[in-house]
Amino acid sequence: MALLKPDDGVRRLDGGGVYLRHPEARDYQDWADLREESRAFLMPWEPTWADDELSRNSFRYKLRRYTEDARDGRAYAFFIFRLRDNVLVGGATLSRVQRGVAMSCSLGYWVGAPHARRGHTSAAARRLARFAFDDLGLHRVEAACQPDNEPSKLLLQKVGFTPEGLARSYLKINGDWRDHLLFGLVAGDPIT
Repeated sequence: MALLKPDDGVRRLDGGGVYLRHPEARDYQDWADLREESRAFLMPWEPTWADDELSRNSFRYKLRRYTEDARDGRAYAFFIFRLRDNVLVGGATLSRVQRGVAMSCSLGYWVGAPHARRGHTSAAARRLARFAFDDLGLHRVEAACQPDNEPSKLLLQKVGFTPEGLARSYLKINGDWRDHLLFGLVAGDPIT
């Protein structure tokens, strides 16, 4: 079972017309521009943005956390790039990695508004599910989305996740506690 770390030489995961790699300092401007351009599109689905959310210092802090989390095997953050032209289209994270009897993690993702509904995020979710099972040796990948987020529900089901129920007041999103639909994918399930 390999634990992927930012400095271990495994820097890319390819599949479905995208590649995923760990965020790096050189990504700052593209990330900040895409997030700013997509602010109104993303805010209904994300935690409240800090006043300095898009600052270089905030980005540096995120990079340090990503590195620490990967080093400790707690979480793995990736940026999603379109393969044909290396354009940053979004991000995805495997977080809350649990070992022992659980052997599970949570999948989270975002996509910039100009790249929504083009298959990039579903390709990334497929690749990360395979990474979780094949490389990390996990047994279960969980994901959640708000009940009114139709594109996210469809994406998860398209990839092969099974709806498992409703978690009331599950996450604080954009300042309010929101219900979320829970989805699961276990090793051996078809990734479609």
